[in-house]
Amino acid sequence: MTELKFEDLLEAGCHFGHLKRKWNPKMAPYIFKEHNGIHVIDLQKTIAKADEAAAALKQIAKSGKKVLFVATKKQAKDVVAEMVKTVDMPFVTERWPGGMLTNFTTIRKAVKKMNSLDQMMHDKDFNNISKRERLQVQRERAKLDKNLGSIADLTRLPSALFVIDINKEHIAVAEARRLNIPTFALVDTNCNPDLIDFPIPANDDASKSISAIVKYMVEAIQEGLNERMLDKENNTEEEHAEEVAEGNEENKGEQAEEGRARRPRRKTNTTTPKE
Repeated sequence: MTELKFEDLLEAGCHFGHLKRKWNPKMAPYIFKEHNGIHVIDLQKTIAKADEAAAALKQIAKSGKKVLFVATKKQAKDVVAEMVKTVDMPFVTERWPGGMLTNFTTIRKAVKKMNSLDQMMHDKDFNNISKRERLQVQRERAKLDKNLGSIADLTRLPSALFVIDINKEHIAVAEARRLNIPTFALVDTNCNPDLIDFPIPANDDASKSISAIVKYMVEAIQEGLNERMLDKENNTEEEHAEEVAEGNEENKGEQAEEGRARRPRRKTNTTTPKE
């Protein structure tokens, strides 16, 4: 995992906050200064908080759990979707379906419906129905895919939520807090960091800033997945070595028993004493 450097964050514009009149006072510990009516974020604290969040995400990925990324704003959706796909994590980039976490069973029903439409479309009798009915099915399938496509394989609640712009995604944050799901997020100077378990102070409006932070998080997740795979391989090798060792001990025991069974009896003196 590459190190998060101060110069890279500065170049990406992670230090730019919002106008002073739009700030949230709870962001005061993360603000370096005010310049021309705009708050400047302390990038040293950004690096410290990003390292803390990356370490937590790495452990979540290493344990085989899923992290759901939420980024529906225009500047973030394409960046997040492209990066998160590389680590096979679910993401929401179109619209947060209300109740997705708190009413997860309903979301699963929609996913099952999407799968049933897939089977219908691949059925040989699909072309026998009217053109109007085919168009209706295809449109419904496209709508479901747009809203649920990336979470179709999410069979259970995610173990963590990573959010871009918690003010915009306040419903997702509220649902995660209600279910005690750990939350990670980019928090700008107009946000309340107390709502997030692992806040990362940074500009959440610039695509370069979002890309720099998300890339670092994705690398941490990838490292956790690699360590998980390596542990599995080591465990498999250890189990195989134990099986081989047990087999060798059993063979030695069988050979020892055969040797004892075949050992000739010692001759005894059968002559009777003279009278």
